[in-house]
Amino acid sequence: MAKKFTASREQLKPDPKYNSKLASKFINCLMWDGKKRVAQNIFYDSMDIIAKKIKDTPPVEVFEGAINNVKPMIEVRSKRVGGASYQVPMQVNPRRQQALSFRWILQTARSKKGQPMAQRLASEFISAYNKEGGAMTIRENVHRMAEANKAFAHFAW
Repeated sequence: MAKKFTASREQLKPDPKYNSKLASKFINCLMWDGKKRVAQNIFYDSMDIIAKKIKDTPPVEVFEGAINNVKPMIEVRSKRVGGASYQVPMQVNPRRQQALSFRWILQTARSKKGQPMAQRLASEFISAYNKEGGAMTIRENVHRMAEANKAFAHFAW
């Protein structure tokens, strides 16, 4: 049987401007309706805004730092034991950490209104880089839920 092609990490090409696979993956998550050029323009415009606002660090480092700051270490998962469902805290897979951080940053940037998407995304990157903002609030809530349900950690098998 022939090998099926999927949009995997091996097939992903780095983005043309910064030569970063992380940026390329983020652009793919930002993209709507297959409009990659629009997503790239939004991402690169937000990088330009970051470069203007933060002069001492390159915008790619701000982007990568924001993604790393938003990544959750633990999360709660539902586990059914003996007819009862428990919220069990579990370690998060590194690929899921990245996916969740992308999702949360895009969710908070899209929820803001009144500005172009590039400005909203740049402000979200800067605030996540400084460990504040909407995406960090979501991360803190996830960690708080896991901490509150630490008593059920023995169900994690």
